[in-house]
Amino acid sequence: MPPTRSAIPQPIIDLYDEYTHAPLDRRAFLERLAALAGGSAAAYALLPVLENNYAVAQIVAPDDARLKTEEASIPAPGGGTVAAYVAKPADAAGPLPAVVVIHENRGLNPHIRDVARRMALEGYVAVAPDLLSSAGGTPADEDKAREMIGQLDAEKTLAEALAVVDYARRGRDDVTGRVGTVGFCWGGALVNRVAAADPQVNATVSYYGRQPSAEEAKKIAAPLMLHYASLDERINAGIPQFTATLVEAGIPYTLHVYEGANHAFNNDTNAARYDEQAATLAWQRTTDFFARHLKG
Repeated sequence: MPPTRSAIPQPIIDLYDEYTHAPLDRRAFLERLAALAGGSAAAYALLPVLENNYAVAQIVAPDDARLKTEEASIPAPGGGTVAAYVAKPADAAGPLPAVVVIHENRGLNPHIRDVARRMALEGYVAVAPDLLSSAGGTPADEDKAREMIGQLDAEKTLAEALAVVDYARRGRDDVTGRVGTVGFCWGGALVNRVAAADPQVNATVSYYGRQPSAEEAKKIAAPLMLHYASLDERINAGIPQFTATLVEAGIPYTLHVYEGANHAFNNDTNAARYDEQAATLAWQRTTDFFARHLKG
């Protein structure tokens, strides 16, 4: 039986975080994992716990009768399209606020589609774009998706994300015009940049996302909710400068740091880093925040 989350030493979780976010190839990762775990056999036994398993953590089924879902194609700046997964309540009597859900550095995978369905059940048109569309779309191979994310042009990707937000605001006949954004990891960083570039965003929630530059942060108009994990030293290093800039600029924000949690604590497909208590609390705070700013 693979080790449970509580049995995995923090240095191993930190190594996996480095592997998923830095240019560390799989061979080097496995060699270092074997050294930490005490051998190759132990390292391979850890992999099912460290890597995402989309088959075991689906909260809302794709065919849930409470929802209507569709695959959308959104015009991208400069040509081409951005594919997106859209979910909304099946019994909606009129237009709804929209929430754009931006994925981690693994692309639009089954977990993020599940998150979009969860958000739709809260009373929103949830739009989850595949920001790897210009590169051919999210592949099944997570390592390949991570490599593709690293090769994206940051400004082109920002422009595509802004086009998706505009689509969620006024590109459909089932939306009210009020739109929020929520992003995780790589997407958490991107929603911060989107908030800086689009003053009409009504609310932004960033889960353990890298902070924008001070110049960008000063331009944010939307109220922010920021979720961080106490053990996520890589991302947390940027918190003091970010919050100081927000205070100086008079930008309203709420900051939550979850003690004992790791980066990606919301991803319930990852046994090593998922923290049910932190994820549940953060989600409740997120939905309460959106209700105040998008439905009020």
